[in-house]
Amino acid sequence: MKHTLTLLCALALPLAASSVFAKLPAPTPEAQAKAAETAARTAWSAKTDAYLLCKAQDQVAAKYRASAQSAGKPVPAAATTPPCVDPGPYAAAPAGETKPIEASGAHSPATTAASPPSTNQPSAQTHPAPKN
Repeated sequence: MKHTLTLLCALALPLAASSVFAKLPAPTPEAQAKAAETAARTAWSAKTDAYLLCKAQDQVAAKYRASAQSAGKPVPAAATTPPCVDPGPYAAAPAGETKPIEASGAHSPATTAASPPSTNQPSAQTHPAPKN
């Protein structure tokens, strides 16, 4: 019984390990957009948390100063810090409309020429240097 269990484990281990090396498919544009939206929302959330922390620290410092003054203790000079910046409400980034390459004009044909590109002058007159 021990040998059978060992044999099964020995056979199952390489099969399980081979799935670790499998590649994931490339993300779809929808998945990339969703990931970008999640990243933007997380960044906004971090800014909001920093703003709330700054306001709370200002309140604690003000209460400390008030209580120290009322107790007659010497109050140290306030350190200069940048003001708290409110990030405002969350606004999703506008979805940029991306045109396919064909619609963007990248492969558009050239306009029709109004005059022929060549002249009646021989090449020796237009390019006097000999060709190498």
